[in-house]
Amino acid sequence: MPNQKTWAEKLQENWFTTKLETYVNWARKSSLWPMPFGTACCAIEFMSVLSSHYDLARFGAEVLRFSPRQSDLLIVSGTVTDKMAPVLKKIYDQMPEPKWVIAMGACASSGGFYRAYHVVQGIDEIIPVDIYVGGCPPTPEGLIHGVMLLQKKIEKEKGKLLSVRD
Repeated sequence: MPNQKTWAEKLQENWFTTKLETYVNWARKSSLWPMPFGTACCAIEFMSVLSSHYDLARFGAEVLRFSPRQSDLLIVSGTVTDKMAPVLKKIYDQMPEPKWVIAMGACASSGGFYRAYHVVQGIDEIIPVDIYVGGCPPTPEGLIHGVMLLQKKIEKEKGKLLSVRD
């Protein structure tokens, strides 16, 4: 039996090593739980991203949640006024760590064409933003590209493993 391999030889061929952080980041990027915060026309485009034509589920962001305590990705789409800013901050604070934010569209990213006293000129004045998706409104492909960029960012993150233990 010259071609028969022993158990030890088979185990050596199928063995791999990795860091825990790499494995956890792979799991996190592949199972995003988005929560929409839609206030304007960008929210309509967001709905199309979830439809069967674009199917955001292909990228691991299938389970849409409407509770901040059950989501790790906040997608802010639309204009945020000064009255809504404390609500957005409270929702962000209620999300468990680690958490990420996508600013979808010109209004969420920079206030858009609303240069008025009552409009927040970008949600990064209130909460940290990981990815900005441009456009008014952005295309579904643009948001999917933003999610893919976020996944690359999550894959390279270091030091967030402590939040698992805490």
